[in-house]
Amino acid sequence: MPFPLYLLALAVFAMGTSEFMLAGILPGIASDLDVSAGTAGTLTTAFAVGMTVGAPLTAGLARNRPGRSSLLGSLLVFSAAHAVGATTSSFPVLFASRVAAALANAGFLAVALTTAAALVSPDKKGRALAVLLSGTTTATIAGVPAGSALGTLLGWRATFWAVAACCLPAAVGILAGVPAHRVRQEAADGPALRSELAQLTRPRLLLVMLLGALVNAATFAGFTFLAPVVTGAAGLSELWVSVVLVLFGTGAFAGVAVAGRLSDQRPGAVLAVGGPLLLIGWPALAALADRPVALLLLVCVQGALSFAVGSTLITRVLYEAAGAPTMAGSYATAALNTGAAVGPLVAAATLGSAVGDRGPFWSSGLLVAVALLIAFALRTVIAADRSAEALR
Repeated sequence: MPFPLYLLALAVFAMGTSEFMLAGILPGIASDLDVSAGTAGTLTTAFAVGMTVGAPLTAGLARNRPGRSSLLGSLLVFSAAHAVGATTSSFPVLFASRVAAALANAGFLAVALTTAAALVSPDKKGRALAVLLSGTTTATIAGVPAGSALGTLLGWRATFWAVAACCLPAAVGILAGVPAHRVRQEAADGPALRSELAQLTRPRLLLVMLLGALVNAATFAGFTFLAPVVTGAAGLSELWVSVVLVLFGTGAFAGVAVAGRLSDQRPGAVLAVGGPLLLIGWPALAALADRPVALLLLVCVQGALSFAVGSTLITRVLYEAAGAPTMAGSYATAALNTGAAVGPLVAAATLGSAVGDRGPFWSSGLLVAVALLIAFALRTVIAADRSAEALR
């Protein structure tokens, strides 16, 4: 894989740490800013909404700009937003800073996904995406648990400062290693923006975007509220939250690594095996959350399955949007973060119910079930699109 991919993955590591870190520091934010855990959880939704809206918007605005400058500018704005978040004592300001960070992250990731696909041959998009997403999975293994531990020892603001600082070496790496003009060349030589947007009328593209959103919603529904389960139902201390996050991240890393080698040529096999197992795993995690050993094991398994199935679906978005070379990354980003916005809202609604802290896991299972039902009901759409492609 080209070296610039790994530089992009470094930046994705910093951004992934930010996106997932609230799972470990949510109780501290809620306590310090005098809001409920459910209200604090809307910070995840704010970030995801900003990503969903920002991805196509920023990708469209940046399509005629050099890729390196777009990536660098987005990363610096992202760092500045975290500095603001670290210094505020107002929840609305923190909320706004998360939206600003999300817009910057959306611009970065939309261009980075397109860059990753452009730097490799057309049949290796899945492997390129796996390298890029390794930044996110490494964040869940190292960055998020470290941020959780840092938040426990020094307060949640220290975690925000750490993310802001991590962006700076990534910015230097992008400036030094990413080509200045190659990434945006397809905007001049490729189809017009209107033609790229017209790709969104393709049924199979919309279907894989919807399925990717639902699976990611399930992932964020369960992941965002892991900390209350660890310290509540499982009865473990706060420092165990970091251990649980490491296990989830380790599973996620393994899932992306395996799916990255299969999603180009055998995506159906990944989805056919991983989908049903993912459906079984979330209710099992809810039922066994009060048993620490089972909790630790299942968190790792669900991390692997969630990212294997999710990354495969997002890879399919890039393939289905091949006719939109500069916007495909934004479609994938929008699908991911629509799910990330919806998932925590669905999960938060269950916290006050009879199932309590385990509610988010039950909601994750429900979201995966909906995805599988839609995939089954609309299987003829996939078959019809494939037949049409065979005739072209």
